[in-house]
Amino acid sequence: MRRFASSQTFIMNSPVAVQTGKLSRGFLLACLVAAAAQFLSDHYGAPAMLMALLIGIAFNFMATDARCAPGLEMTSRTVLRAGVALLGFRLSIADLSALGFRSFAVVIGLMALTIGFGIVMAPLLKRRWRFGLLTGGSVAICGASAALAISALLPKGKQLEQDTLFTVVAVTALSTLAMIFYPVLFGLLGLTDAQSGFLIGATIHDVAQVIGAGYSIDEAAGNIATIIKLQRVMMLPLVLLVVILVSGEGSAGSLRLPGFVIAFLGCFALNSTGLVSESLAALAATLSGWLLLIAISALGVRTSLAAVFNLGPRHLLLIVAETVFLLVMALGSVVSREWWKLEGGVISG
Repeated sequence: MRRFASSQTFIMNSPVAVQTGKLSRGFLLACLVAAAAQFLSDHYGAPAMLMALLIGIAFNFMATDARCAPGLEMTSRTVLRAGVALLGFRLSIADLSALGFRSFAVVIGLMALTIGFGIVMAPLLKRRWRFGLLTGGSVAICGASAALAISALLPKGKQLEQDTLFTVVAVTALSTLAMIFYPVLFGLLGLTDAQSGFLIGATIHDVAQVIGAGYSIDEAAGNIATIIKLQRVMMLPLVLLVVILVSGEGSAGSLRLPGFVIAFLGCFALNSTGLVSESLAALAATLSGWLLLIAISALGVRTSLAAVFNLGPRHLLLIVAETVFLLVMALGSVVSREWWKLEGGVISG
């Protein structure tokens, strides 16, 4: 018995066990925050990502605790990358075939212009151009998820964590406001349901808010908004490749894709083959959502609210400017010519 107790003590005090214990405490704290955020989202309709950030910030005092810090760092990076990789199961090439080429080309053009606008405007507002790339990408593609994916590729640092947290909070808040006001705005402008559905899908940042705004008009508008939004999300792999090239982490001559980007592309390709059952793809997509929620919870715990406020109004001004720019460009593309028609609840070019 004494020999068994001695062996047990040795195992528990081994370097591997000690390191595992440190990692697990921070990870479990992030899981607890994520579960609370999801509860608030399910029962009160609050955005889960935003709730995870706010609750995480309340536990910021744990970020410096030696028992939790390693696990929180691992969760905000490794778990984040696993969640981004599994995002590939939410997408397939078949989604692209639902719409005609013209609408897809317009969506790509809007995304490219918005990201370029962010990169150009950031230095003018005395912000780093990489912050413009981060915010422009999140506004152009899919809000918080895109911000996390792009952040995972940018050079690491405390400033990046604060920028990422700020971006997620800002795009989530702006998406919620857009979900409420955009349908009203488009109605006042006298736009058709098809036009409103396209604009909602092309301009609102987060998927959940796109669905909420689109179906608040009618089913046809909701269908159009959802498909247009999926087209934007489909461009995430291409944007990630661009980020690698322009962020200083890679070069056009020797491009080395991070493992999680390769995994993302693999999941996307596998899901496009039709070999993955709908139930399995749905399970992977759900797991991806939870991993991203846990990762953003850890990021929230690691970030001080005071540090976020110290970023200054120019951070918020840039994201608002990008949002308005995208809206104005999308409106211009809709009212300039009738390049779509409504057929069976979707747009075709």
